[in-house]
Amino acid sequence: MAKKDFYDILGVNRDASDDEIKKAYRKLAMKYHPDRNPDSKDAEEKFKEAKEAYEILSDSQKRAAYDQYGHAGVDPQAGMGGGGFGGGGFGDFADIFGDIFGGGRGGRSNVYRGADLRYNMEITLEEAARGVEKQIKIPSHEECDSCHGTGAKPGTEAKTCHTCNGHGQVRVAQGFFSLQQTCPTCHGTGKYIPDPCRKCNGTGRVSTHKTLAVKIPAGVDEGDRIRLSGEGEPGVNGGPPGDLYVVTHIKQHAVFEREGNDLHCEMPISFACAALGGEIEIPTLSGKARITIPAETQTGQVFRLRGKGIKGVRSAITGDLMCHVVVETPVKLTGRQKELLKEFEEISQGDSDKHNPRAKSFMDKVKDFFAS
Repeated sequence: MAKKDFYDILGVNRDASDDEIKKAYRKLAMKYHPDRNPDSKDAEEKFKEAKEAYEILSDSQKRAAYDQYGHAGVDPQAGMGGGGFGGGGFGDFADIFGDIFGGGRGGRSNVYRGADLRYNMEITLEEAARGVEKQIKIPSHEECDSCHGTGAKPGTEAKTCHTCNGHGQVRVAQGFFSLQQTCPTCHGTGKYIPDPCRKCNGTGRVSTHKTLAVKIPAGVDEGDRIRLSGEGEPGVNGGPPGDLYVVTHIKQHAVFEREGNDLHCEMPISFACAALGGEIEIPTLSGKARITIPAETQTGQVFRLRGKGIKGVRSAITGDLMCHVVVETPVKLTGRQKELLKEFEEISQGDSDKHNPRAKSFMDKVKDFFAS
């Protein structure tokens, strides 16, 4: 496939000035850079095309060869044109990426945002429902009080790196390419410390802990995250700090289980209450409440108390409390209690279909099953 014209790629005329070429490339580089388009193959290809076009047209010798011979004039395998990607053009190339990503000639090219941190916080169901403010202690770094952040032993100072002469970048030849890379001696800072501070080992920072107040909003649920901007790891070479994410975990409650904004609880009632009906007292997160149990209530019946649940962080209404009734079988019966229950059972058996409809329905199903 024939290669595109370099002038067309940058969108400039053939008599464009160096500044016009540089501005055109800067615009395309910012638009199509892979860091800004991580999942776009098309953007990656356009970025490579723009980069190649700029590397040729920003170098006066290569541009002249390209104008005279076309792509063959700058193709090292064709034997025309010359050299690798050295010269003034490459310096401009570094300047452009300094504008985009915060580096540049003579600057700190390795500027990185600090890492995000995660803190797992365990709270009670009541705290989750009402909101709470907690104090947490997290690892941190602060300026070394011995060297005041310079990294150099008191009385000494950092010196200009002899490998890159303070630029933070060095050129490495790879075949006919000349690539600019971070200086391996100073790691892009442009300086080195001949006599590092003993307290911080030349880093300029010491490990410590800091205490933060975290406001947990009412209604948070399991796994919700609260972001504390700028409270993560410090940046590198002046980069911004990361963020701290506080992840909430709800402790298991002795009475309630949460399902979204609703609460569920299991309430045991006596055999007599279930059969005759009555009124029972149940707990809620806001105090006590009373519900009426109708006669002939069965195990598993659910009573809904509206508005007695939790109002979620992103919810406009409060959930409900679902009370699941469980009929409790009496234990450790006295002789008299046993006599009364036997008498009750004998009376009930006289008309069991009427008094135990669920048992009758079940037995009818069993008969139909074996008859089929």
